[in-house]
Amino acid sequence: MPLTIAELYASPPLGELLTLHGWVRTRRTTRAVSFVELQDGSTLKALQVVLPHDKIPRQRIEAELHTGASLAVQGRLKPTPDRPQPFELEAESYTLYGAADPETYPLQKKAHSLEFLREITHLRPRTRTFQAIFRIRSGLSFAIHQYFQSHGFVYVHTPILTPSDCEGAGQLFQVTTLPLLSVPKNERGEVAYEEDFFKRPAYLTVSGQLEGELLATALGKIYTFGPTFRAEPSHTPRHLAEFWMIEPEMAFYDLSMTMDLAEDFLKYLVREVMERFPEELEFLSERYEPALLSELRKAVEGDFLRLSYSEAIEILQKSGKNFQFPTEWGSDLQAEHERYLVEEYAQRPVIVYNYPKSIKAFYMRQNDDGQTVAAFDVLFPRIGEVIGGSQREERYDKLLQRMQELGMDLTPYQAYLDIRRYGTVPHSGFGLGLERLLLFLTGMTNVRDVIPFFRAAGQMG
Repeated sequence: MPLTIAELYASPPLGELLTLHGWVRTRRTTRAVSFVELQDGSTLKALQVVLPHDKIPRQRIEAELHTGASLAVQGRLKPTPDRPQPFELEAESYTLYGAADPETYPLQKKAHSLEFLREITHLRPRTRTFQAIFRIRSGLSFAIHQYFQSHGFVYVHTPILTPSDCEGAGQLFQVTTLPLLSVPKNERGEVAYEEDFFKRPAYLTVSGQLEGELLATALGKIYTFGPTFRAEPSHTPRHLAEFWMIEPEMAFYDLSMTMDLAEDFLKYLVREVMERFPEELEFLSERYEPALLSELRKAVEGDFLRLSYSEAIEILQKSGKNFQFPTEWGSDLQAEHERYLVEEYAQRPVIVYNYPKSIKAFYMRQNDDGQTVAAFDVLFPRIGEVIGGSQREERYDKLLQRMQELGMDLTPYQAYLDIRRYGTVPHSGFGLGLERLLLFLTGMTNVRDVIPFFRAAGQMG
């Protein structure tokens, strides 16, 4: 396997003849030698390569080695105790893989705005910012699996194509093989779905929760981790049309146990990122969010504050703040409310639970007061809600009544209802948006900057 620059820094084989591969970050030339900063994506650090002109002609170097060019370079690693870098590679030869035209290559030696980099998503991973973010994303994804596997969860794959709307909000991408320019109609003038691929309406999933619940009632504890889709025409920095969700479902868990799990899970993930990516976090803190490291430490050092929804509303009403949105009992918490509770009132993560039934999804367990459901949200600094979850309604009659109240078509939900008829059990779960958590972990402010290729209303980066 090719040697990487990260491996070089971990254990430098000084004096040995080596071959390194990478891309030119910068190049400068003097009379006798040229200096190239080589990066290969394995670390934020670059390798300084010295190209002596008596071995490699200056004319060739200046013609070929521009920012963005890719090459393999052969040489010996030499210590440089009197310079900022610990060593450098004295080149004996190099092989050019791909040139980069200096007149058109968009990533030159200067600062580029995140807005500009969103216009060139195919090249932005070559910047140190996005190398740091995507390495953290990779490590975070691995840690998610580590946590659940070490806690006895079964990893399951739930469908991407589904006949049902888990959230009941109607923000669905419909999937069809019918010809859009001449959609067939039946004798009643309705779409002739019997001619479609599935013989019924089909959509991209907004959540794997409903199928996850079915599996949890057989396997005990499961989790899904995959892409989900929302046809939400939002242009805010918090929303994507395609994003990744982690959704555990647990049989025999009540609301309190699920909140405990969510808090433990988040603390584990934050600790793992802090331990594995100190260099990347330091870089992102210096460039984008000075409070990043202190916020991460605060998230793992103490307990999250738990407030009922009613308590949260009372705190907001007594805050003296002139909020844009109302803080009346029964209204949903907005981003400004969430940030006040976390950043000003508690100054640590907050869990709000027992929300009004009227603003929550049909599947959440109704509390005895008849007004609230056993739901909770975990709120973090800067980003607000990072996890949403609930104890699921396991009582067949209560669930059926709620779905009928909402006027839902029960046809796609027969299996979901059936589980409540055959050996029903108390069970709970939650959803964690990967990109939302990455905003907190990286100090970024736009979800388009924590996913390699973003999909949002009117945009496919």
